[in-house]
Amino acid sequence: MFPSARALEGVIARRYGPRRTNEAPLTPTIYKISPAALWREAEQAGTFTGAPVDLADGFIHFSTAAQAAETAARHFAGVSDLVLVAVDSAALGEALRYEPSRGSALFPHLYGALPMSAVRWVKPLPLRSDGHEFPELEP
Repeated sequence: MFPSARALEGVIARRYGPRRTNEAPLTPTIYKISPAALWREAEQAGTFTGAPVDLADGFIHFSTAAQAAETAARHFAGVSDLVLVAVDSAALGEALRYEPSRGSALFPHLYGALPMSAVRWVKPLPLRSDGHEFPELEP
């Protein structure tokens, strides 16, 4: 016999903490690493619906300032022609959720499209011999 969905939610909440929805964002600015060409297409369309990994997972992956460099190292190692997109997390409303991921850390996930109106800035993310060179990030 399988446990009920409510029972599973309780187990998850005890292990990882409550699922964050309908709450104020944990960080005012979140970050998306994207191939530059894909981002240019999104700017022309007026909305970003996600990279292939986002579409496969059903949400757009973001990182906090503290998580962005490790995200680049793990998922974009050796990849050039990337941009770093800073997003106003409060502008995303209830579609933004902080959920456990790598090492049980809470990562921002957007369940919906990213409107360009929520974007604070877009900067190149140059690749150096020792990894990507990040600009100064806001928390």
